[in-house]
Amino acid sequence: MKHKKKNTELLDREAIRDCLYRYCRGIDRADEGALRSSYWPDARDNHGAYSGSAEGFIEFALGVFKTGPRNIHQITNILIEFSSPEKAAVESYFAALQRAPDKAGTLSQALICGRYCDLFLKKGGDWRIAERTVVYDLVEEQILAAASETEQFGRRQPIGASCPDDPVYAFRKTAFLQEDESEA
Repeated sequence: MKHKKKNTELLDREAIRDCLYRYCRGIDRADEGALRSSYWPDARDNHGAYSGSAEGFIEFALGVFKTGPRNIHQITNILIEFSSPEKAAVESYFAALQRAPDKAGTLSQALICGRYCDLFLKKGGDWRIAERTVVYDLVEEQILAAASETEQFGRRQPIGASCPDDPVYAFRKTAFLQEDESEA
């Protein structure tokens, strides 16, 4: 019985990490489905200038990141502490390189580092964020390169894009089609 409990905890830890990674894809690719699958519908998010429902944060984030600016979120040092089989306090360090237009439409870039302090709940076998507070440890405004993306990337193609235009979505579609064909 002890081994079964340990195996369940290991699977739960992996499900929580997977949820955090989906969140990063959702933000970076402006992927609404991935973002929504990271939060419970009644979740709350205290995210710097935004504090309110996760639904409101998703709408806010999609409004900013669907405009095409490039974003990179990386998560490390994930500490998961279970208070029950259905509840966990999770601290994840993040580094985010974000580009977004200001109110005048001028693109700015910042390196932001901090921690996501999350309350995760397990419902129906699924782990998602129920409450998030973002703690900021570093913000560094950066100067954008004067060169266009075409000049910067040169032959380094393809470059990242928003959902569904990013190459990962075609790759995933191909992988799932190949799986379906092999099962037929």
